[in-house]
Amino acid sequence: MNFWRIKVVHYNTKMINRLKRADGQVQGILRMMEAEKDCAAVVTQLTAVRSSLDSLIGLIVAENLKTCLLSEEEGQREEKIDEAIKMIVKK
Repeated sequence: MNFWRIKVVHYNTKMINRLKRADGQVQGILRMMEAEKDCAAVVTQLTAVRSSLDSLIGLIVAENLKTCLLSEEEGQREEKIDEAIKMIVKK
């Protein structure tokens, strides 16, 4: 049984806006690279986008886990928690 295919996460406006903001940042980074801006500035912006996306991933996993655990039997909860943790720390 796959944790991620059991329940559908309802993506809220806050989540969607975070992703749109990250998309805007990536577009800005592309423009910086095309304009041959300083490496440090580009890397700083890339780091900010990565941090933003990591935060969004954590939020989505947490919401999905919460929804899933509230509807699952106690015996399956530990398995689902372990699977969620693997998804978060997967690099």
